Amino acid sequence: MDKTRIDTSPERTPLYRALAGQYRSAIESGTLQPGERFPSVRALMQRHAVSLSTALQVCRSLESEGWLEARPRSGNFVRRPKRFSMPALQEPNPAVLPDPVEFVGIHARVSDFVARGIVARSKGQPVRINFSGAACAPGLYPGEALRNAATRALRRHPDLLVKNIALNGNAGFRSILARRAMESGMLIAPDEIVVTHGCIEALNVALRAVAQPGDIVAVESPTYFGLLQVLEALGLRALEIPTSPQTGISLEALELATQTYPDIKAVVVVPILQNPLGSIMPDEHKARLVAFCDAAGIALIEDDTYGALANRKNAGDTPPKALKHWDKTGNVIHCASLHKILAAGMRLGWISAGRRQARVEMLKYAQTRSSEELSQLAAGEFIASSAFDRHLRRLRGQLAEQRARTAATVAECFPAGTRCNEPDGGLMLWLELPPDISSQRVFETSLDEGILVAPGRMFSNSNRFENYLRLNCGLPFTDEVEAALRRLGQLVGQARR
Repeated sequence: MDKTRIDTSPERTPLYRALAGQYRSAIESGTLQPGERFPSVRALMQRHAVSLSTALQVCRSLESEGWLEARPRSGNFVRRPKRFSMPALQEPNPAVLPDPVEFVGIHARVSDFVARGIVARSKGQPVRINFSGAACAPGLYPGEALRNAATRALRRHPDLLVKNIALNGNAGFRSILARRAMESGMLIAPDEIVVTHGCIEALNVALRAVAQPGDIVAVESPTYFGLLQVLEALGLRALEIPTSPQTGISLEALELATQTYPDIKAVVVVPILQNPLGSIMPDEHKARLVAFCDAAGIALIEDDTYGALANRKNAGDTPPKALKHWDKTGNVIHCASLHKILAAGMRLGWISAGRRQARVEMLKYAQTRSSEELSQLAAGEFIASSAFDRHLRRLRGQLAEQRARTAATVAECFPAGTRCNEPDGGLMLWLELPPDISSQRVFETSLDEGILVAPGRMFSNSNRFENYLRLNCGLPFTDEVEAALRRLGQLVGQARR
Protein backbone atom coordinates (compact mmCIF):
# COMPACT_ATOMS: atom_id res chain seq x y z
CA MET A 1 0.00 0.00 0.00
CA ASP A 2 1.24 3.48 -0.85
CA LYS A 3 2.57 5.83 1.76
CA THR A 4 -0.31 8.17 2.50
CA ARG A 5 -1.68 10.60 5.02
CA ILE A 6 -5.43 10.81 5.44
CA ASP A 7 -7.34 13.99 6.30
CA THR A 8 -8.28 13.91 10.00
CA SER A 9 -10.40 17.06 10.23
CA PRO A 10 -13.43 16.73 12.59
CA GLU A 11 -15.77 15.77 9.75
CA ARG A 12 -13.40 13.03 8.47
CA THR A 13 -13.13 9.41 9.55
CA PRO A 14 -10.56 9.01 12.37
CA LEU A 15 -7.13 8.26 10.89
CA TYR A 16 -6.69 4.84 12.49
CA ARG A 17 -10.14 3.71 11.31
CA ALA A 18 -9.53 4.95 7.77
CA LEU A 19 -6.24 3.05 7.61
CA ALA A 20 -7.85 -0.05 9.13
CA GLY A 21 -10.54 0.21 6.45
CA GLN A 22 -7.87 0.24 3.72
CA TYR A 23 -6.27 -2.92 5.07
CA ARG A 24 -9.66 -4.57 5.59
CA SER A 25 -10.46 -3.93 1.92
CA ALA A 26 -7.08 -5.35 0.93
CA ILE A 27 -7.84 -8.57 2.83
CA GLU A 28 -11.37 -8.82 1.42
CA SER A 29 -10.09 -8.33 -2.15
CA GLY A 30 -7.35 -10.95 -1.75
CA THR A 31 -4.43 -8.49 -1.96
CA LEU A 32 -3.47 -9.68 1.52
CA GLN A 33 -3.97 -13.41 1.99
CA PRO A 34 -4.94 -15.29 5.19
CA GLY A 35 -1.81 -16.52 6.94
CA GLU A 36 0.36 -13.76 5.48
CA ARG A 37 2.40 -11.65 7.88
CA PHE A 38 0.86 -8.22 8.47
CA PRO A 39 3.10 -5.12 8.43
CA SER A 40 4.71 -4.44 11.79
CA VAL A 41 3.81 -1.46 13.91
CA ARG A 42 7.12 0.16 12.93
CA ALA A 43 6.38 -0.47 9.24
CA LEU A 44 2.93 1.09 9.58
CA MET A 45 4.44 4.18 11.24
CA GLN A 46 6.95 4.62 8.44
CA ARG A 47 4.62 3.75 5.56
CA HIS A 48 1.81 6.11 6.61
CA ALA A 49 3.77 8.72 8.61
CA VAL A 50 1.69 8.09 11.72
CA SER A 51 2.40 7.92 15.43
CA LEU A 52 2.95 4.78 17.46
CA SER A 53 -0.48 5.22 19.06
CA THR A 54 -2.22 5.40 15.68
CA ALA A 55 -0.37 2.35 14.34
CA LEU A 56 -1.32 0.35 17.42
CA GLN A 57 -4.97 1.44 17.07
CA VAL A 58 -5.00 0.20 13.46
CA CYS A 59 -3.83 -3.24 14.57
CA ARG A 60 -6.18 -3.39 17.55
CA SER A 61 -9.16 -2.37 15.42
CA LEU A 62 -8.45 -5.08 12.83
CA GLU A 63 -7.75 -7.65 15.53
CA SER A 64 -11.01 -6.85 17.37
CA GLU A 65 -12.95 -7.40 14.11
CA GLY A 66 -11.17 -10.71 13.51
CA TRP A 67 -9.01 -9.65 10.54
CA LEU A 68 -5.71 -10.10 12.37
CA GLU A 69 -4.30 -12.79 14.62
CA ALA A 70 -1.60 -11.74 17.08
CA ARG A 71 1.00 -14.50 17.59
CA PRO A 72 3.37 -14.17 20.57
CA ARG A 73 6.91 -13.14 19.54
CA SER A 74 5.91 -13.48 15.87
CA GLY A 75 3.77 -10.43 15.10
CA ASN A 76 0.37 -10.06 13.44
CA PHE A 77 -0.94 -12.35 10.74
CA VAL A 78 -3.84 -11.90 8.33
CA ARG A 79 -6.97 -13.97 8.84
CA ARG A 80 -10.56 -13.94 7.63
CA PRO A 81 -12.96 -13.58 10.55
CA LYS A 82 -15.78 -15.99 11.19
CA ARG A 83 -18.75 -13.71 11.24
CA PHE A 84 -20.44 -15.74 13.97
CA SER A 85 -19.50 -19.00 15.64
CA MET A 86 -23.13 -19.87 16.33
CA PRO A 87 -25.89 -21.02 13.99
CA ALA A 88 -27.98 -18.53 12.04
CA LEU A 89 -31.67 -17.99 12.66
CA GLN A 90 -34.00 -20.52 11.10
CA GLU A 91 -36.28 -19.61 8.21
CA PRO A 92 -40.00 -19.36 9.09
CA ASN A 93 -42.61 -21.73 7.69
CA PRO A 94 -44.77 -19.63 5.31
CA ALA A 95 -47.66 -22.07 5.71
CA VAL A 96 -47.97 -21.29 9.43
CA LEU A 97 -50.24 -18.27 9.47
CA PRO A 98 -51.88 -17.00 12.68
CA ASP A 99 -55.36 -15.54 12.61
CA PRO A 100 -55.74 -11.75 12.61
CA VAL A 101 -56.36 -10.69 16.18
CA GLU A 102 -57.77 -7.85 18.15
CA PHE A 103 -54.96 -6.53 20.27
CA VAL A 104 -55.07 -7.82 23.81
CA GLY A 105 -52.61 -5.57 25.54
CA ILE A 106 -49.49 -5.03 23.42
CA HIS A 107 -49.61 -1.43 24.62
CA ALA A 108 -49.77 -2.70 28.19
CA ARG A 109 -46.77 -4.95 27.55
CA VAL A 110 -44.70 -2.11 26.15
CA SER A 111 -45.88 0.31 28.84
CA ASP A 112 -44.91 -2.24 31.48
CA PHE A 113 -41.49 -2.60 29.88
CA VAL A 114 -40.93 1.18 29.88
CA ALA A 115 -42.39 1.62 33.36
CA ARG A 116 -40.19 -1.11 34.84
CA GLY A 117 -37.10 0.72 33.64
CA ILE A 118 -38.37 4.02 35.07
CA VAL A 119 -39.31 2.44 38.40
CA ALA A 120 -35.91 0.79 38.65
CA ARG A 121 -34.22 4.14 38.18
CA SER A 122 -36.52 5.83 40.71
CA LYS A 123 -35.60 3.19 43.29
CA GLY A 124 -31.91 3.90 42.94
CA GLN A 125 -31.24 1.10 40.44
CA PRO A 126 -29.96 3.11 37.49
CA VAL A 127 -29.79 1.46 34.09
CA ARG A 128 -26.04 1.30 33.53
CA ILE A 129 -26.17 -0.25 30.07
CA ASN A 130 -29.20 0.01 27.79
CA PHE A 131 -29.27 -2.76 25.17
CA SER A 132 -33.03 -2.37 24.66
CA GLY A 133 -33.28 0.43 22.13
CA ALA A 134 -32.32 0.84 18.49
CA ALA A 135 -30.30 4.03 18.66
CA CYS A 136 -26.72 5.23 18.49
CA ALA A 137 -24.85 6.82 21.34
CA PRO A 138 -25.08 10.64 21.07
CA GLY A 139 -21.37 10.87 20.29
CA LEU A 140 -21.87 9.04 16.99
CA TYR A 141 -24.05 11.86 15.65
CA PRO A 142 -22.68 15.21 14.32
CA GLY A 143 -23.93 17.26 17.26
CA GLU A 144 -21.56 20.21 16.90
CA ALA A 145 -22.19 20.56 13.16
CA LEU A 146 -25.95 20.54 13.71
CA ARG A 147 -25.73 23.08 16.55
CA ASN A 148 -23.73 25.40 14.30
CA ALA A 149 -26.23 24.93 11.48
CA ALA A 150 -29.10 25.78 13.82
CA THR A 151 -27.30 28.95 14.95
CA ARG A 152 -26.78 30.01 11.34
CA ALA A 153 -30.45 29.34 10.57
CA LEU A 154 -31.55 31.63 13.41
CA ARG A 155 -29.18 34.35 12.22
CA ARG A 156 -30.57 34.14 8.69
CA HIS A 157 -34.19 33.96 9.91
CA PRO A 158 -34.40 35.94 13.19
CA ASP A 159 -38.20 35.68 13.27
CA LEU A 160 -38.20 31.92 12.67
CA LEU A 161 -39.50 31.02 16.14
CA VAL A 162 -42.35 33.54 16.13
CA LYS A 163 -43.73 33.37 12.60
CA ASN A 164 -46.29 30.94 11.16
CA ILE A 165 -44.97 27.60 9.90
CA ALA A 166 -45.15 26.29 6.35
CA LEU A 167 -48.02 23.82 6.00
CA ASN A 168 -46.28 20.62 4.87
CA GLY A 169 -42.77 21.49 5.98
CA ASN A 170 -40.03 23.91 4.96
CA ALA A 171 -39.88 24.06 1.16
CA GLY A 172 -36.08 24.02 1.05
CA PHE A 173 -35.89 21.02 3.35
CA ARG A 174 -38.41 19.10 1.26
CA SER A 175 -36.40 19.87 -1.88
CA ILE A 176 -33.27 18.46 -0.24
CA LEU A 177 -35.16 15.32 0.82
CA ALA A 178 -36.46 14.88 -2.73
CA ARG A 179 -32.92 15.11 -4.13
CA ARG A 180 -31.59 12.63 -1.58
CA ALA A 181 -34.48 10.25 -2.37
CA MET A 182 -33.11 9.89 -5.90
CA GLU A 183 -30.19 7.91 -4.43
CA SER A 184 -32.72 5.23 -3.42
CA GLY A 185 -34.27 5.15 -6.87
CA MET A 186 -37.24 7.40 -6.10
CA LEU A 187 -38.46 10.30 -8.25
CA ILE A 188 -40.49 12.43 -5.85
CA ALA A 189 -41.36 16.10 -6.21
CA PRO A 190 -40.85 18.32 -3.13
CA ASP A 191 -44.61 19.00 -3.10
CA GLU A 192 -45.17 15.25 -2.69
CA ILE A 193 -43.43 15.27 0.70
CA VAL A 194 -44.97 16.05 4.10
CA VAL A 195 -42.60 16.52 7.06
CA THR A 196 -43.70 14.59 10.17
CA HIS A 197 -42.75 14.14 13.81
CA GLY A 198 -40.52 11.14 13.18
CA CYS A 199 -41.39 8.05 11.18
CA ILE A 200 -43.91 6.91 13.79
CA GLU A 201 -46.21 9.84 12.96
CA ALA A 202 -45.77 9.10 9.26
CA LEU A 203 -46.88 5.49 9.86
CA ASN A 204 -49.79 6.65 11.99
CA VAL A 205 -51.04 9.02 9.29
CA ALA A 206 -50.48 6.43 6.55
CA LEU A 207 -52.57 3.82 8.36
CA ARG A 208 -55.36 6.30 9.05
CA ALA A 209 -55.38 7.17 5.35
CA VAL A 210 -56.06 3.60 4.20
CA ALA A 211 -57.87 1.77 7.03
CA GLN A 212 -60.72 2.11 9.50
CA PRO A 213 -61.13 0.59 13.00
CA GLY A 214 -61.69 -3.16 12.70
CA ASP A 215 -59.80 -3.50 9.39
CA ILE A 216 -57.02 -6.05 8.91
CA VAL A 217 -53.44 -4.88 8.37
CA ALA A 218 -50.70 -7.36 7.48
CA VAL A 219 -47.40 -6.85 9.31
CA GLU A 220 -44.08 -8.64 9.49
CA SER A 221 -43.56 -11.10 12.32
CA PRO A 222 -41.63 -10.25 14.38
CA THR A 223 -42.09 -6.51 13.96
CA TYR A 224 -41.31 -3.22 15.68
CA PHE A 225 -43.39 -2.91 18.85
CA GLY A 226 -44.09 0.77 18.15
CA LEU A 227 -46.04 -0.24 15.05
CA LEU A 228 -48.08 -2.69 17.13
CA GLN A 229 -48.87 0.14 19.54
CA VAL A 230 -50.09 2.32 16.67
CA LEU A 231 -52.28 -0.47 15.31
CA GLU A 232 -53.82 -1.04 18.72
CA ALA A 233 -54.43 2.67 19.24
CA LEU A 234 -56.21 2.89 15.87
CA GLY A 235 -58.40 -0.16 16.57
CA LEU A 236 -56.91 -2.16 13.69
CA ARG A 237 -56.43 -5.93 13.58
CA ALA A 238 -52.92 -7.23 12.94
CA LEU A 239 -52.28 -10.24 10.72
CA GLU A 240 -48.72 -11.36 11.40
CA ILE A 241 -46.91 -12.69 8.32
CA PRO A 242 -43.83 -14.96 8.77
CA THR A 243 -40.68 -13.02 7.94
CA SER A 244 -37.27 -14.31 6.85
CA PRO A 245 -34.09 -13.14 8.60
CA GLN A 246 -32.51 -13.00 5.13
CA THR A 247 -35.14 -11.77 2.65
CA GLY A 248 -37.88 -10.14 4.70
CA ILE A 249 -41.62 -10.78 4.63
CA SER A 250 -42.65 -14.11 3.10
CA LEU A 251 -44.44 -13.38 -0.16
CA GLU A 252 -45.80 -16.92 -0.22
CA ALA A 253 -47.36 -16.44 3.21
CA LEU A 254 -48.73 -13.03 2.20
CA GLU A 255 -50.34 -14.47 -0.93
CA LEU A 256 -51.86 -17.26 1.15
CA ALA A 257 -53.15 -14.68 3.65
CA THR A 258 -54.97 -12.73 0.95
CA GLN A 259 -56.75 -15.89 -0.15
CA THR A 260 -57.96 -16.51 3.39
CA TYR A 261 -58.57 -12.85 4.29
CA PRO A 262 -59.45 -10.99 1.06
CA ASP A 263 -60.26 -7.79 2.95
CA ILE A 264 -56.68 -6.91 4.00
CA LYS A 265 -56.39 -3.13 3.71
CA ALA A 266 -52.65 -2.59 3.98
CA VAL A 267 -49.26 -4.25 4.30
CA VAL A 268 -46.59 -2.54 6.44
CA VAL A 269 -42.96 -3.57 5.87
CA VAL A 270 -39.40 -2.45 6.63
CA PRO A 271 -37.66 -3.67 3.47
CA ILE A 272 -34.14 -2.54 4.41
CA LEU A 273 -32.69 -3.69 7.76
CA GLN A 274 -36.01 -4.88 9.15
CA ASN A 275 -36.59 -4.24 12.84
CA PRO A 276 -35.74 -6.49 14.69
CA LEU A 277 -34.47 -9.11 12.18
CA GLY A 278 -32.08 -6.92 10.19
CA SER A 279 -33.09 -8.53 6.88
CA ILE A 280 -32.77 -6.77 3.52
CA MET A 281 -35.22 -7.64 0.75
CA PRO A 282 -33.62 -8.55 -2.57
CA ASP A 283 -34.61 -6.27 -5.42
CA GLU A 284 -36.63 -8.97 -7.18
CA HIS A 285 -38.51 -9.54 -3.92
CA LYS A 286 -39.28 -5.82 -3.64
CA ALA A 287 -40.52 -5.60 -7.22
CA ARG A 288 -42.74 -8.65 -6.74
CA LEU A 289 -44.20 -7.28 -3.49
CA VAL A 290 -45.02 -3.91 -5.08
CA ALA A 291 -46.69 -5.58 -8.08
CA PHE A 292 -48.64 -8.02 -5.91
CA CYS A 293 -50.07 -5.36 -3.59
CA ASP A 294 -50.98 -3.15 -6.53
CA ALA A 295 -52.80 -5.98 -8.30
CA ALA A 296 -54.59 -7.02 -5.10
CA GLY A 297 -55.68 -3.44 -4.29
CA ILE A 298 -53.79 -3.46 -0.98
CA ALA A 299 -51.97 -0.33 0.17
CA LEU A 300 -48.25 -0.92 0.67
CA ILE A 301 -46.70 1.15 3.47
CA GLU A 302 -42.90 1.29 3.46
CA ASP A 303 -40.90 2.17 6.59
CA ASP A 304 -37.45 3.31 5.43
CA THR A 305 -35.96 4.23 8.80
CA TYR A 306 -32.68 2.31 8.43
CA GLY A 307 -31.90 2.28 4.70
CA ALA A 308 -28.92 4.63 4.94
CA LEU A 309 -27.26 2.28 7.46
CA ALA A 310 -27.04 -0.66 5.04
CA ASN A 311 -23.44 -1.59 4.25
CA ARG A 312 -21.89 -0.59 0.93
CA LYS A 313 -19.63 -2.97 -0.95
CA ASN A 314 -17.68 -0.16 -2.62
CA ALA A 315 -17.04 3.51 -1.95
CA GLY A 316 -19.64 5.64 -3.65
CA ASP A 317 -22.30 2.94 -3.71
CA THR A 318 -25.84 4.27 -3.31
CA PRO A 319 -28.32 2.97 -0.72
CA PRO A 320 -30.48 -0.06 -1.59
CA LYS A 321 -33.48 0.85 -3.69
CA ALA A 322 -36.71 1.71 -1.89
CA LEU A 323 -39.96 -0.10 -2.68
CA LYS A 324 -41.24 3.13 -4.18
CA HIS A 325 -38.69 2.79 -6.98
CA TRP A 326 -40.97 0.11 -8.48
CA ASP A 327 -44.23 2.01 -7.79
CA LYS A 328 -45.96 2.92 -11.06
CA THR A 329 -49.45 3.69 -9.75
CA GLY A 330 -48.88 5.62 -6.51
CA ASN A 331 -49.89 2.65 -4.32
CA VAL A 332 -46.74 2.73 -2.17
CA ILE A 333 -46.74 5.09 0.82
CA HIS A 334 -43.12 5.84 1.65
CA CYS A 335 -42.32 6.76 5.28
CA ALA A 336 -38.81 7.70 6.40
CA SER A 337 -36.87 9.33 9.20
CA LEU A 338 -33.57 10.98 10.10
CA HIS A 339 -34.00 9.84 13.71
CA LYS A 340 -31.59 6.87 13.57
CA ILE A 341 -29.09 8.16 11.04
CA LEU A 342 -28.56 11.82 11.92
CA ALA A 343 -30.09 13.19 15.12
CA ALA A 344 -32.38 11.41 17.55
CA GLY A 345 -33.38 14.64 19.29
CA MET A 346 -34.72 16.30 16.15
CA ARG A 347 -37.49 13.73 15.55
CA LEU A 348 -37.56 14.49 11.83
CA GLY A 349 -39.56 12.20 9.55
CA TRP A 350 -41.41 12.48 6.28
CA ILE A 351 -44.03 10.78 4.14
CA SER A 352 -44.77 10.62 0.42
CA ALA A 353 -48.15 8.99 -0.13
CA GLY A 354 -48.60 8.70 -3.88
CA ARG A 355 -52.25 8.76 -4.89
CA ARG A 356 -53.27 9.21 -1.24
CA GLN A 357 -51.21 12.38 -0.83
CA ALA A 358 -54.17 14.75 -0.41
CA ARG A 359 -55.72 12.62 2.33
CA VAL A 360 -52.40 12.31 4.14
CA GLU A 361 -51.91 16.09 4.06
CA MET A 362 -55.37 16.59 5.53
CA LEU A 363 -54.83 13.99 8.27
CA LYS A 364 -51.43 15.38 9.22
CA TYR A 365 -52.90 18.89 9.50
CA ALA A 366 -55.85 17.65 11.57
CA GLN A 367 -53.62 15.55 13.83
CA THR A 368 -50.66 17.82 14.68
CA ARG A 369 -50.63 20.75 12.27
CA SER A 370 -47.20 21.66 10.86
CA SER A 371 -43.82 20.52 12.21
CA GLU A 372 -41.45 23.19 13.56
CA GLU A 373 -38.90 24.55 11.07
CA LEU A 374 -35.67 25.21 12.99
CA SER A 375 -34.63 21.55 12.99
CA GLN A 376 -35.60 21.27 9.31
CA LEU A 377 -33.34 24.18 8.36
CA ALA A 378 -30.43 22.87 10.43
CA ALA A 379 -30.74 19.29 9.19
CA GLY A 380 -31.36 20.45 5.64
CA GLU A 381 -28.12 22.43 5.51
CA PHE A 382 -26.17 19.43 6.79
CA ILE A 383 -27.68 16.70 4.60
CA ALA A 384 -27.32 18.88 1.49
CA SER A 385 -23.54 18.88 2.00
CA SER A 386 -20.83 16.27 1.51
CA ALA A 387 -20.42 16.24 5.31
CA PHE A 388 -23.57 14.13 5.52
CA ASP A 389 -22.07 11.45 3.26
CA ARG A 390 -18.87 11.43 5.30
CA HIS A 391 -20.92 11.14 8.49
CA LEU A 392 -22.84 8.14 7.10
CA ARG A 393 -19.65 6.37 5.99
CA ARG A 394 -18.12 6.91 9.41
CA LEU A 395 -21.31 5.77 11.16
CA ARG A 396 -21.63 2.58 9.09
CA GLY A 397 -18.01 1.73 9.83
CA GLN A 398 -18.44 2.28 13.56
CA LEU A 399 -21.63 0.21 13.66
CA ALA A 400 -19.98 -2.63 11.73
CA GLU A 401 -17.24 -2.80 14.35
CA GLN A 402 -19.71 -2.65 17.23
CA ARG A 403 -21.96 -5.36 15.74
CA ALA A 404 -18.99 -7.63 15.11
CA ARG A 405 -17.65 -7.29 18.64
CA THR A 406 -21.10 -7.71 20.18
CA ALA A 407 -21.77 -10.85 18.13
CA ALA A 408 -18.38 -12.32 19.01
CA THR A 409 -19.01 -11.77 22.72
CA VAL A 410 -22.50 -13.28 22.48
CA ALA A 411 -21.06 -16.33 20.69
CA GLU A 412 -18.49 -16.74 23.44
CA CYS A 413 -20.62 -16.06 26.53
CA PHE A 414 -24.25 -17.07 25.79
CA PRO A 415 -25.53 -20.62 26.27
CA ALA A 416 -25.04 -23.29 23.62
CA GLY A 417 -27.97 -23.33 21.22
CA THR A 418 -28.17 -19.54 20.93
CA ARG A 419 -28.78 -18.40 17.35
CA CYS A 420 -28.14 -14.98 15.85
CA ASN A 421 -28.93 -13.04 12.70
CA GLU A 422 -26.14 -11.66 10.50
CA PRO A 423 -27.38 -8.22 9.41
CA ASP A 424 -25.62 -6.40 6.58
CA GLY A 425 -25.71 -3.11 8.45
CA GLY A 426 -27.82 -1.38 11.04
CA LEU A 427 -28.06 -1.08 14.78
CA MET A 428 -29.22 -4.37 16.22
CA LEU A 429 -28.84 -8.11 16.66
CA TRP A 430 -31.80 -10.46 17.03
CA LEU A 431 -31.01 -13.46 19.23
CA GLU A 432 -32.89 -16.75 19.45
CA LEU A 433 -32.15 -18.28 22.84
CA PRO A 434 -32.51 -22.00 23.62
CA PRO A 435 -36.24 -22.89 23.73
CA ASP A 436 -36.38 -23.40 27.49
CA ILE A 437 -35.15 -19.89 28.27
CA SER A 438 -37.60 -17.05 28.95
CA SER A 439 -36.47 -13.66 27.66
CA GLN A 440 -38.99 -12.06 30.01
CA ARG A 441 -37.14 -13.61 32.93
CA VAL A 442 -33.86 -12.38 31.43
CA PHE A 443 -35.37 -8.89 31.25
CA GLU A 444 -36.36 -8.99 34.92
CA THR A 445 -33.12 -10.37 36.31
CA SER A 446 -30.86 -8.20 34.17
CA LEU A 447 -32.80 -5.07 35.11
CA ASP A 448 -32.01 -5.79 38.75
CA GLU A 449 -28.35 -5.43 37.79
CA GLY A 450 -28.78 -2.25 35.74
CA ILE A 451 -28.82 -3.91 32.31
CA LEU A 452 -31.89 -3.22 30.13
CA VAL A 453 -32.80 -5.54 27.24
CA ALA A 454 -35.80 -5.87 24.90
CA PRO A 455 -37.56 -9.24 25.35
CA GLY A 456 -38.96 -10.93 22.25
CA ARG A 457 -42.58 -10.87 23.41
CA MET A 458 -42.67 -7.12 22.70
CA PHE A 459 -42.27 -7.73 18.96
CA SER A 460 -45.44 -9.76 18.41
CA ASN A 461 -49.01 -9.94 19.62
CA SER A 462 -48.50 -13.67 20.18
CA ASN A 463 -46.07 -15.49 22.46
CA ARG A 464 -44.05 -17.02 19.63
CA PHE A 465 -40.91 -15.04 20.44
CA GLU A 466 -40.75 -15.68 24.15
CA ASN A 467 -37.18 -17.01 23.86
CA TYR A 468 -35.83 -14.11 21.75
CA LEU A 469 -33.95 -10.91 22.58
CA ARG A 470 -33.11 -7.79 20.60
CA LEU A 471 -29.73 -6.24 21.40
CA ASN A 472 -28.78 -2.67 20.52
CA CYS A 473 -25.31 -2.31 18.93
CA GLY A 474 -25.36 1.49 18.83
CA LEU A 475 -23.13 1.81 21.90
CA PRO A 476 -19.34 2.07 21.50
CA PHE A 477 -17.87 -1.26 22.62
CA THR A 478 -16.24 -0.14 25.86
CA ASP A 479 -14.99 -2.37 28.67
CA GLU A 480 -18.22 -1.59 30.53
CA VAL A 481 -20.36 -2.69 27.58
CA GLU A 482 -18.36 -5.89 27.18
CA ALA A 483 -18.65 -6.68 30.89
CA ALA A 484 -22.42 -6.11 30.76
CA LEU A 485 -22.73 -8.48 27.77
CA ARG A 486 -20.75 -11.16 29.54
CA ARG A 487 -22.92 -10.81 32.63
CA LEU A 488 -26.02 -10.90 30.45
CA GLY A 489 -24.82 -14.20 29.00
CA GLN A 490 -24.61 -15.62 32.52
CA LEU A 491 -28.13 -14.38 33.34
CA VAL A 492 -29.49 -15.93 30.15
CA GLY A 493 -28.02 -19.27 31.19
CA GLN A 494 -29.81 -18.97 34.54
CA ALA A 495 -33.21 -18.09 33.04
CA ARG A 496 -34.46 -21.60 32.33
CA ARG A 497 -38.24 -21.81 32.34
